[in-house]
Amino acid sequence: MATTKNKVTKDTVIGDIIKDNPAAMKVIEKYFGGGCFTCPGIRVESIAFGAMMHNIDPNKVVDEINALSD
Repeated sequence: MATTKNKVTKDTVIGDIIKDNPAAMKVIEKYFGGGCFTCPGIRVESIAFGAMMHNIDPNKVVDEINALSD
């Protein structure tokens, strides 16, 4: 799923988020760790999947990433 510049959802692919908004790397690292950036799954896994794997509310991650564009 492609992202728009300002809107990320829990279904947005992590790799797409980072490509469209490099500043989001800090948020991804905060919640999911640095291993995300070397994992091949980054191209297909969504925020919801990453949040489930790390037992985190996906809305927290989405809200923080979207706040970067405000």
